[in-house]
Amino acid sequence: MLKVRPPILQVALDFIRIEEALKIAEKALIGGADWLECGTPLIKAEGMQAIRILRRNFPDIPIVADLKTMDVGALEAELAFSAGANVVTVLAVADNKTILDAVETARSFGGYVMADLINHPDPIRRAKELETLGVNIVLMHLGIDQQASRKFPIDKIPSIRREISAYLAVAGGLNDKIARQAVMSGADIIIVGRYITRSDNPIEATRRIKDSLKI
Repeated sequence: MLKVRPPILQVALDFIRIEEALKIAEKALIGGADWLECGTPLIKAEGMQAIRILRRNFPDIPIVADLKTMDVGALEAELAFSAGANVVTVLAVADNKTILDAVETARSFGGYVMADLINHPDPIRRAKELETLGVNIVLMHLGIDQQASRKFPIDKIPSIRREISAYLAVAGGLNDKIARQAVMSGADIIIVGRYITRSDNPIEATRRIKDSLKI
């Protein structure tokens, strides 16, 4: 599934209607997006059907189900993988058992687990633990509400990059300039939402991000 060499551009489809998500997804892929993310709002609004519809429309594109799982890791992972996801997300603050169960389920489906460090009090230590638990992708994430008061901490990327060999993803208000800095600092996967999805020209916005990742 990780056939595309990093840096990988993942577009977050944080809509509440699948019709809107499909329109932007098609444009983002024209612009060069590598992965599509079935965003948390979309999953909450449309359920697992949103993943099924994305899979049906884009059969060859890796799909990330942003479940933000906090409990019942095996069950939620199975639901998403059965619907067609390639990657599921769990919260790094979840219990180790929850994460281990998600990892085991992912392996049975040939999928991957991305662990979201959002709001974790000790992200460096936890990133190392997550890799030990079998997590494939560690995500540094500045939430939308947090972005109102601060910018993505680019300077923190190298400290986590040095500690893990797993893929390192970053998300949180990224534009082309910040995305480039993130890759230069060691990020493998760049997750972009509103810069593309709210753009007047999503195709061109996606191209700008992709061009910025060429280092």
